[in-house]
Amino acid sequence: MTADVLSKVPTDLFIGGTWRPASEGGRFDVTDPATREVIAQVADGSVEDGLDAVNAASEALPGWAATPPRQRAEILRRAWELMTERADEIATLISLENGKALTDAKGEATYAAEFFRWYAEETVRMDGMVTTAPSGANRIMVVHQPVGVCVLVTPWNFPAAMATRKMGPALGAGCTVVLKPASDTPLTALLMAQILDDAGVPKGVVNVVPARRSGAVVSAMVHDDRVRKLSFTGSTEVGRVLLKEAADTIVNTSMELGGNAPFLVFADADLEAALEGAMIAKMRNGGEACTAANRFYVEESVAEEFSTRLAAKMGALKVGPGTEAGTQVGPLVNDAAVQKVDELVRGALDAGARALVGGQLPERGGCYYDPTVLVDVPADSAILREEIFGPVAPIVTFTDEADAIRYANDTEYGLVAYVYTGDLARGLRVSEALESGMVGINRGLVSDPAAPFGGVKQSGIGREGGHEGLLDYTESKYIAVTW
Repeated sequence: MTADVLSKVPTDLFIGGTWRPASEGGRFDVTDPATREVIAQVADGSVEDGLDAVNAASEALPGWAATPPRQRAEILRRAWELMTERADEIATLISLENGKALTDAKGEATYAAEFFRWYAEETVRMDGMVTTAPSGANRIMVVHQPVGVCVLVTPWNFPAAMATRKMGPALGAGCTVVLKPASDTPLTALLMAQILDDAGVPKGVVNVVPARRSGAVVSAMVHDDRVRKLSFTGSTEVGRVLLKEAADTIVNTSMELGGNAPFLVFADADLEAALEGAMIAKMRNGGEACTAANRFYVEESVAEEFSTRLAAKMGALKVGPGTEAGTQVGPLVNDAAVQKVDELVRGALDAGARALVGGQLPERGGCYYDPTVLVDVPADSAILREEIFGPVAPIVTFTDEADAIRYANDTEYGLVAYVYTGDLARGLRVSEALESGMVGINRGLVSDPAAPFGGVKQSGIGREGGHEGLLDYTESKYIAVTW
C-alpha cells in the first residue's frame, strides 16, 4: 500500500488551482524517519512563489467571500466525506513522512476530517447582533466579515489536523488561504489541497507552498499588504519572530505555541485511571505533541506505586516503524529531535535522576528513542523547563495542593494541564488556579474540534476550534443606523 499511496500524492506547488513546479525549479527530499530513506521530492517554493500564491488568494477573495454560507459549508462537508473515504490512505502517508504509529495516524486522520465537518456546521451560524443604543438614538448593528487573505503556517507533528484546524474555519468564514506546511511533512498538506480541490473549492481559494526557506517565504507574504491574517502553530521561539514580523504591517495573528503540560496526580485519585490517562497524555503521537504531559507531579504517598506502574506500561510498548503492524511507538521526526530528547534525559540523569525504564539511545536504525520514565528529578532540571517532544516522563513528588499548583505554574508556558483526583471540588479548584488555557480533569485527552483550543502566557494568542475558531478569521464591523 505504501508505494500506491505515495504514487497518488502530488508533489508540486498548488497555486491558483493549478499544480506547478517551483519558479526556481528546486525540489527537496522528504524522508521516512524510520529508515532515513528518501520517499519523495517536493517542489521547493521561493519568495516569488509565495507572493504568486498571495496574488491568487487575493484575486479569489471577493468571489469566495460573497459565496453563500450554505454553499461554502457544503464544500467543507464534501471535503470531510472525501477525507473519511480516504482515511487509511491519509494515515499511511502521515506515518510515512512523520513516523508516528499507524494507530496514532488513523486517529489523526479522523480528527483532522472532523474539523471540516464541524466548520461546515458552524459556517451557517456566524450570527451578528442588533441592539438599541443606551441613548435610544440609534441601533447598534454588528456583522462579522472575513478578515481576508490568510497565511497559515503548520507544524510537522500533526500535518493533517493542523492544516484542517486552520483551513476549516478560514474557508467557512469566507477567507482565502495560503498554507505553508512544515518541510518535514509537506506531502500530507499537498494531499489536503487535492482533496479540497476535488471537493469543489474554487481556484485560488486554497494555495499550498512547501518551502525549505520558510523564514524568507513567510516573511515576504506577511509583509504583503494584501495579507491580513497570520495563523501559526509551532515553537514559542519561532512564534516570537513571527509576531515581530506581523507587527510591521499590523497583521491579525493567531499563535498556538509551545507547551509544558503538568500532569498532577493527587493521593485520592483512581490510580488505574490516572495511569491510563498518563499513557494517553504522554504517549499520544509518541510524545511529539504540544499537549503532551511534559512534567508529572505526584503526591508523595502514591508516587512510588504510580512511577513503578507507569514504567511497566511504558516499557511494554512496542517500538518500531510507524507503518508496521503492532507498532505503538514510532520514530521521532528526525535526528535533531532525537538529539534534543537524549540531551534532556542525560542532563537529568547527570543531575541525580534515575531511569526506571529507558534512559538511553536504542541500538536500532532510524530516529528512535525508547519510552523512558525518570524519578528523583531535580526541580531545576532543564527537562522540567523545556518541551521534551518525545516519549519521556519525568516524575516529581509533592506534599500538598499548594505545592502542586506552584510547581505546575512555574513555567513560561500555559497551554494545557491535567489533574487527577477523586474530589471534584478539588479538581475544579485546582483547575481555576492553574495558569493554563485548557485543563483535563481525570482525562488524558482534551482536544476536540468543538472546543476552543489555545493557551495563555507564552503558549499563544487566540483560539482554534469551537465557535471561537471561526470568529478568529473574521472582523467585527459595527454599523450605526436609525430607523
